[in-house]
Parts: sequence; C-alpha cells; structure tokens
Amino acid sequence: MNNTTSLLPHLPVAHLLTQGASGLSLLGSKCRQCGEVYFPAAHNCTACCGSDLAACDIGSQGRLWSWTVQAFMPKSPYNGGEVEEAFQPYGVGYVQMPSGVKVESRLTTADPAELAIGMPMVLRLVRYGQRADGKPLHTFAFAPTTEGAL
Repeated sequence: MNNTTSLLPHLPVAHLLTQGASGLSLLGSKCRQCGEVYFPAAHNCTACCGSDLAACDIGSQGRLWSWTVQAFMPKSPYNGGEVEEAFQPYGVGYVQMPSGVKVESRLTTADPAELAIGMPMVLRLVRYGQRADGKPLHTFAFAPTTEGAL
C-alpha cells in the first residue's frame, strides 16, 4: 500500500504516506473490532484493547483544528539542516480528518492572516531542510485550500 519510495529520494516520513489513484494521502490504521482510527498506524487499539488493526487510507483533506507558528528553531532531534541564524518560522497545527482523527502537521504557511480554525486543508509534500550531505529533506504538510475542495 505504501508506495512513496520512488516519489522522493529523501522522504523520512515515507512510512506515513500512501500513493493511490487519487494522489498522495496519509496512511494509518483502523481497528477491525470497534472501528477506531489511528495516525500514525498503531498495533493495538486503545479504545477496545483489540489487536486486529488494518492499514487504512486516512485521506488527504481535513479541517484546521488548531495552529501556531514555530518561531524558534526546535531542539534536537529536529533535523532541518539549518543553523539557528538561518531558521525560518513555520506553521504547525492539528488537522481533523474526515474519520475524526487529528493529525499534527507542519503547515505550508506561517502567516496568521492565512490561517483560521475550521478552514479546509489539503495534504502536500514540502522541502523543510537538508541532510548533512546537502541532499534535500521532504515531509508532508497541510496547505489552506478552497471550500469546494472538501
């Protein structure tokens, strides 16, 4: 199900994504006993204590549940590859997916004027830094989108 290794050569979060006919989406798990959905994927269900979980497509669109701006460089193990003097603030938030699960994610904008609780968001891949050898690092992020996209 997870087929992102050919998508980008340096995607540390490839295990969290799946590529389907409709594009890139998040990969989670769903309890076969009670239907509880998890992201990232879990091996055991905290709702019913079951252990029969299946991989499931969480989707690529949701609504912004909460957000903030990361205005200073995070401490280790953050690996953006930049020095503190070159750090650029970025948005981070929780996006509620149609299943109800809330996904903590980087946002594509750090401009408070472009973000509002409840706004529709769509999954994207973004470059966020580089490795020590200079190769780029990519991750998933959510971007504001139009109401009609959901």
